[in-house]
Parts: sequence; structure tokens; C-alpha cells
Amino acid sequence: MKLMKRNQLGTSELNISEIGLGCMSLGTDEAQAERIVHAALERGVNFLDTADLYDSGRNEEIVGKAIRGRRQDVVLATKVGNRRIPGKEGWVWDPSKAYIRSAVKESLRRLQTDYIDLYQLHGGTLDDPIDETIEAFEELKQEGVIRYYGISSIRPNVIREYVKRSGIISVMSQYSILDRRPEEEVLPLLADNHISVIARGPVASGVLTEQGGAKVAKGYLDYSSDELIQIREQLQRLVKNDRSMGQTAIRYALANPVVSTAIAGASSLEQLIHNTAAGDAPALTDEEIEQIRSFSKANQYTAHR
Repeated sequence: MKLMKRNQLGTSELNISEIGLGCMSLGTDEAQAERIVHAALERGVNFLDTADLYDSGRNEEIVGKAIRGRRQDVVLATKVGNRRIPGKEGWVWDPSKAYIRSAVKESLRRLQTDYIDLYQLHGGTLDDPIDETIEAFEELKQEGVIRYYGISSIRPNVIREYVKRSGIISVMSQYSILDRRPEEEVLPLLADNHISVIARGPVASGVLTEQGGAKVAKGYLDYSSDELIQIREQLQRLVKNDRSMGQTAIRYALANPVVSTAIAGASSLEQLIHNTAAGDAPALTDEEIEQIRSFSKANQYTAHR
């Protein structure tokens, strides 16, 4: 098994690979998904992130089967808060204590484990019963059902409340060269409170990869296709023999010390191998980081601040 740099997650005892596997992209082909998960583990990845929402729970089942017999090698993260109502399509938001306590049992069953390393609230608003939500996580932690908890959110106002009122060790947030919203407020706040960031979307749905040229026509967030073409051209200038465009984007997300891991999805072995190779790619220099900020800042996505 290959070694990959590991970082402490917040103040916890969890040490996670700097590149994790976002399991949402695995799909429902069980054999293919298992190959990808096993390849990730062999390449030094030990952090797997799923959610009860993905494929209506099927993703958790697939991940659970893939890690059977290797549970001790994995830091397993999943999420809660989106509830299905029998007979109705879609999900409703439910951060209540009763729902969290019942949902965790179903996640444990699907994942074929008796504990979850990191249980995350999958969203959140200021209208939620936040103290009740926190109480649910704290009780599950005391009972040994979960080891630690965090939230997945891009909302600074919600993140602030959990930083003040809870024992979260991490915040999962979308963060990339094309979505630098966390840099202004969230990253400094979390760094000051010794809470780690789990960066999702570091290659911006593939736009920041060599193969992403075909994706720019659709735009990304509030970037136009012309803006994306320009950014890709400028990013290409930072590519090295041992660091591709996608790997450069992943290294950007990891450049901030508050980021413990960058999770990229993989629907094929090729994607998985390329993403995990970013662990061997050279870190960005201060000059390269400044260059990226100079060509991405003017177009920084600012909606929903």
C-alpha cells in the first residue's frame, strides 16, 4: 500500500489522507465501484466520504461492501439531514434530534459498521433547531456510535453558529480556484478555532482538468464560458511535467493549511489514479498561488455570501 501524506482533522485523533475519495460519483455498478474504492485504498487514500442522500442510500451500501474486512484502514464519513418521505418523491430537510438518531441507525446498517468516524450535517440554515441538532450529535458521540461530527455547508452565517455552539471538528465546503468564497471569512474563522476544512469540488466539476474544455460551454457558477476559457489558458501555464492542470487545481485547494483534505470524485479508475497522483505532485509555490489569485479573483463567485 502506498503512503500518502496525512493531516490531522481538527483537534481529533483522526489523521486523514490529504486526498480523499468523494463517493457520490461511484455510480451503482457495484463491481466497478468496489474496484475504484480498493484502488484508492492501495494508493494511500484512507478518507471516504458518502451520504445517505446519494442514490437513495445505495451509495452507502456499496461503500460498506467495498470496505468489508478493511474497516480499520478507513476513516469513514457520511452525512445526515435529508429525509425521504415514503410514497413521495425527493427529500425534505430534517435536522431534528429524532430524525438524526433514527437515520444514523440506517446508515450504520447500510455501511455494515457499528461506528462512523465523522458524521456530518448535510446542510443547515439559521431556522434549524441548532441546539437540538448539536445535542443529537453529542449524544451519539458519547454513546460511541460516532467518533466525531462536523457540518457540510457553504453558508458563513450557519458555520459561525456551529463554531460558537458545537464541538464540530470539520466543515466540508466547496472550495476551488473557481469558488474562492471560503477564503474571505470561513477559512480564517476555522483556522482560529482549530477546525479543519474538507474541500469538495477542487476541480470544479471537471472544468479545471485537461478534459474540461468541453464543459466550459455550460459555464460554471456565475462564470461565462469565455471567462472559463481564459482561466483555463492561464492555469495551463502553471502545468509542469509532473503536475497536470487538474492536479494543480487540487494542490491549490490543499495550499491553505486549514484544509486537511481535498476530495475529488471518481467514476473511473483513470480518474482515481489521476486525482490521487496529485499527492505526489509538487506543492504550489507562493508565487504560483499569487498568480492563480491574480487571474481568478476578478471573476470570483460572489453570490450567496
